[in-house]
Amino acid sequence: MLQKEKHNDLLQKALNIKKRFLQMYQAANAGHIGSSLSCAEILTFIRFGWMNETDEIILSKGHAAASLYSLLAEDGTLSQSDIETYYKNNTYLAAHPPAGKIKRIPFATGSLGHGLSIAAGLGLASKLKKNGKKVFCVCSDGELNEGSTWEAALFIVHQKLKNIVWFIDRNKLQGFGRTEDVMQMEPLADKLKAFGFEVLEADGHDFNSFEKVKDSFNEATKPIAVICNTIKGRSWKQFEDKLDSHYLPMKDNMFDSINAEIELHYQQTLIK
Repeated sequence: MLQKEKHNDLLQKALNIKKRFLQMYQAANAGHIGSSLSCAEILTFIRFGWMNETDEIILSKGHAAASLYSLLAEDGTLSQSDIETYYKNNTYLAAHPPAGKIKRIPFATGSLGHGLSIAAGLGLASKLKKNGKKVFCVCSDGELNEGSTWEAALFIVHQKLKNIVWFIDRNKLQGFGRTEDVMQMEPLADKLKAFGFEVLEADGHDFNSFEKVKDSFNEATKPIAVICNTIKGRSWKQFEDKLDSHYLPMKDNMFDSINAEIELHYQQTLIK
């Protein structure tokens, strides 16, 4: 269980990150709002609740790039002037993360199914170098349609890469519908266990749930896969668990509404 101060600090950082990427989406009148809200707490905990400065984070679901850019602004890697170039001509803050342009984004992602393979390579390199580096990879559940994801999963288990933590953003929606309608995934935990992972489930919007995952990582004897049960469009009641939030452009009236809702949710979740 997190101490009150740490819990509330993570909540504040998540709120800052959400407000920042919502401003980015409003200015661009484009973006994957629901996908970014789905993974905001996952990214926040990895960066500010777990990883060391030498660890790697791979956002395989690159369509949620603004959430990653906002995270990097929160930790000081990017400046506000950088953030204001999002989606504009000649920017390096593109709709999907570019390769080699930004610290902590070593590889381009967004063509789904590549991130876990990248994480596997980084994890193997770390194991061979014995440098203690961890690799955190955040995938969408829609990416599980991609064969390359499962090839990487086989490789991770075969190479016993226990330094990789694989987070699956399980919001049950993807670009063209419900994940179970597009391509059935359940029983997902059983599939991952059959591959040889130690499978943990977490509330993908609860920092205490992630803290339990972190504690379990230290005791794990196999590579870990974390099924994060999330809600697409989290905290925006009109679009929670709605496919519309995947492609929805941010209009001014929507911006005011969602900011009010995420602020209210923050106040309700604070430990007093």
